[in-house]
Amino acid sequence: MSSVLNPAHLRLGVNIDHVATIRNARGGLHPDPARAAQIVAQAGGDGITVHLREDRRHIVDGDIQRVQDATGLPVNLEMAATQEMLEIALRHRPHAACIVPERREERTTEGGLDAAGLHNQLAPIVGRLTEAGVRVSLFIGPEPHQIAAAMKLGAPVVELHTGEYAHATGPDVATELRRIADMAALAAKNGIEPHAGHGLTYENVQPIAAIPQIAELNIGHYLIGEAIFTGLEASIAKMRALMDEVR
Repeated sequence: MSSVLNPAHLRLGVNIDHVATIRNARGGLHPDPARAAQIVAQAGGDGITVHLREDRRHIVDGDIQRVQDATGLPVNLEMAATQEMLEIALRHRPHAACIVPERREERTTEGGLDAAGLHNQLAPIVGRLTEAGVRVSLFIGPEPHQIAAAMKLGAPVVELHTGEYAHATGPDVATELRRIADMAALAAKNGIEPHAGHGLTYENVQPIAAIPQIAELNIGHYLIGEAIFTGLEASIAKMRALMDEVR
């Protein structure tokens, strides 16, 4: 049974940005993100995530169509809430678009989107993507007012930022885990599908994966890093097995 039809199946979206990062470090065509997408499909991944940044430090414009064509997996395009990115998303019409905060100087996405404070900026973007048949997700911190903002915007999906959980130590780990679990339950109660991601590893993924309302995890940097040592297919297969153990 496919993951779409089986709500107990926790989907794994693999972010392949850092395959492109390695390629861009030297230029040329290798390693190819489209080939990485094919390996994700072979290894049991349920989707491909890519983030087209303003400075094109990861994937570049030409990668989007190539990745879409490489497999039958749904593509999730992470994007800033800008007119440029909206036009690109409307041109390619990925399965999903996850709106994320973006600052040029950051190495990676450092926190959740302020959906509450940016309502007027986000509303027309969410509306146009939805009209185009693109499933909108908002990458937010696990906060009640951000869930409320997602409801007001009509976003069908939220991706809960797990970075604070991933970096927590001692009793803070349980505190952060409870915040994520509570907000996943709140989202689901209000008809929003909760996803989660950022900083997830073999060591910390299972408590997040065990949260019953969460439908999808998006994991990238860690899997590409592990792939250096074990190969991409093996790194994805291990993460898939760890997730399946608790679901």
